[in-house]
Amino acid sequence: MVKRKGFTLLELVMVIVVFGIVASIGADIISSMYKNYLRTRTINRLQTQTEITLEQIAKRLQYRIKESVVVRKPGVSVLSLANDNVDNNFTIMEWIAYSNESFLGATPNWTGLVDIENPNTNKGAATLVSPGSDFTITGLLMDALTNQKVDLTAGKEAALVFKKSSNTADFGWGVNANTDGTNALKVRQGANQDSLIITSALPDQIYEHYYLAHTAYALIPEGSPNDFNLTLRYNYQPWLNEFYSNGSTALMAQNVRLFRFRQDANLVRIKLCLHDANQTGVGDFIVTCKEKVVF
Repeated sequence: MVKRKGFTLLELVMVIVVFGIVASIGADIISSMYKNYLRTRTINRLQTQTEITLEQIAKRLQYRIKESVVVRKPGVSVLSLANDNVDNNFTIMEWIAYSNESFLGATPNWTGLVDIENPNTNKGAATLVSPGSDFTITGLLMDALTNQKVDLTAGKEAALVFKKSSNTADFGWGVNANTDGTNALKVRQGANQDSLIITSALPDQIYEHYYLAHTAYALIPEGSPNDFNLTLRYNYQPWLNEFYSNGSTALMAQNVRLFRFRQDANLVRIKLCLHDANQTGVGDFIVTCKEKVVF
């Protein structure tokens, strides 16, 4: 008869203990791998969102009229972004952008050039002639872009800004965003498709080069200092006595930890940090930061 030797109780206990240790280690490894996966996925998502948001801001800033860019302490102070006194307490950035959309075409719909020598260009009569421009088409495009707020007719004028050496004071931004607009020139179409009539106070001098604008923009943080939404206000016309509170609102980013800006020469530097609001549930908030430079 063959005798079979079995495991002793001690041996079985030892095997069970070893299996328990291995299982515990394996569970820790799997848990750690899963947490790392969640962190990596969240970081990639935040980096993508931050990059997209900065790109959207840059696309609007690239068409800014550089001297028009100002920063605000909400409802209190306004300074040029280029001012050395701008600090982190200035949280709102506002600017006027030239109307690139109405400029584009097979040929420019407005050329940006005034014929100074044309007899119909007359400061006294507040008339400008811009050869090659078609302000009829420009007005139609602006009408569509602004939801019928600007079309180059009386009461719905566009802004005209001469390309010249100027500063923020020339735009007349007010101290209170809800009570002051700008003194950019208001213009409507004249008798011909290539002429404009200035309907605001006449400028001291007429220059050859100009921009047309149909909207201003403002970037505004809304919420607590370390956790807020970044919103864009657009389609408002300060030269028609509107303020960013009158504009349409677009949400640029949620869960913003930091939004900073400064100007170096003609460059605008923007820094944006987003967090995940601990959506992964793996511990502290995950934060990603990126910077963008706009010429």
